[in-house]
Amino acid sequence: MTQPNDYSFTRYLAAKKSVDDRALNAYVWGKLAEWLSYFPVNRPLRVLELGAGIGTMVERLLERRLFRRVEYTAIDNQPENLRVALSRLQGWGDRHSMRVESTPDSIRLESDPSHVLVSFEITDVAEFVTRQATSPRWDLLIAHAFLDLVDIPLLMPNLLRQIEPGGVFYFSVNFDGLTLLEPAIDPPFDDLIQELYHRNMDARCLDGKPSGDSRTGRHLFTHLKNAGAQIWAAGASDWVVHAQPGGYPEDEAYFLHFIIHTIYQALRGHPDLEAARFDAWVAERHAQIDRRELVYIAHQLDFIGAKNG
Repeated sequence: MTQPNDYSFTRYLAAKKSVDDRALNAYVWGKLAEWLSYFPVNRPLRVLELGAGIGTMVERLLERRLFRRVEYTAIDNQPENLRVALSRLQGWGDRHSMRVESTPDSIRLESDPSHVLVSFEITDVAEFVTRQATSPRWDLLIAHAFLDLVDIPLLMPNLLRQIEPGGVFYFSVNFDGLTLLEPAIDPPFDDLIQELYHRNMDARCLDGKPSGDSRTGRHLFTHLKNAGAQIWAAGASDWVVHAQPGGYPEDEAYFLHFIIHTIYQALRGHPDLEAARFDAWVAERHAQIDRRELVYIAHQLDFIGAKNG
């Protein structure tokens, strides 16, 4: 595909699903699947997902048949994300011959032995977990490709308070400080752009508060320990995107164009980058995608565990 004229975040999230499917750490996922296999069948599993986007994690758990009786609450602050999630899950249920009932903010999917109720809430995650912190009610807490967008030291204690005794957390695709783009264009300039892009993540603020960390993955070991959590398993979940004989898989060319556009948006006008040179670099990266040459690698980590006590 050629470089898009405009960009859709919901399309990016959809294009990212196949990238995430390959990336998720199999060992950590296996620990989640093992825990779910032992969950009692006499009551619904209660799941809370933070930053749920367009519902791709719900789809993934359904596709891999890890759910039986589930009450799943999906939190996101973007109404369009949750509108698309509702539509996608409706389509998923129809394609898999499930009984589907939906309202403007929930969907029920049923077919023996699966009974899944997904409820959507449009709200800020920090506000939600602060409001709910005194009444834990979730068996499984999920945050997928989300924690590197928030102030973890501030938020983590309240996140863990959401979990019932005996429950677990699954935190996947946490960025960990490495972005690689091949082939090189101008190695010193390539390195400078990567360094400035990561610094931009570290300096990111939302409403005057820190909201990012380019080394979230490695820092989670300490943040989780300090917040009173046990880590059962951790492992790499790197994004690796490259062209295959028929081109990039699925909609992954769009995913790559979106990544390059994101780098451009983050760094355009930066005083350490000559504007014309940076514009030429961005244009060449888009052209590499069109020629099926660009290889993109991002290092990330997955975690599963439980809170102490």
